[in-house]
Amino acid sequence: MPKGTGETRRYLAVGLDCYLCLLVVGLLVHSCLGPAGAGAGRTAAVLIGHLTVLSFANQVLLTMAVRASAGKLIMGVRVIRLPDAGRPGFRRLALRWLYGLFWLPLQPWHHLRRATAEPPRERLGGGPPAAAVDLAGVRQVHRSDLRHYREAVAERTG
Repeated sequence: MPKGTGETRRYLAVGLDCYLCLLVVGLLVHSCLGPAGAGAGRTAAVLIGHLTVLSFANQVLLTMAVRASAGKLIMGVRVIRLPDAGRPGFRRLALRWLYGLFWLPLQPWHHLRRATAEPPRERLGGGPPAAAVDLAGVRQVHRSDLRHYREAVAERTG
């Protein structure tokens, strides 16, 4: 099984995804509402609607098609299904998108809470770090690691 990517590469891919999504939605909303603009309620509704649709298309539909969102393609990261390194299905990717949609905005609160809490204890059993485990049963791997893994599996099976 290919090893997962590091946190830096994953966070850079997420940052690129957010930046590209906001850039495209900003251009779309600006063209939809015109230069004069509209009321604050209509602007917020259009903005949230466009962000949700584009985020879903990027994180679920594009990942189903090419195993990566736009930011992950730029960073050379691919998304695989655990435990067989296959292509993740719609249900797993949609669950992962929903999890990220609700997880990402809460990160500042978790960091503040962690800073005021007791020092962390060592993990018993030496299991993988929490960041390596994905709720939806997928893993992010380097494109080259996935290619080498597939070649190794092909050599073993014939």
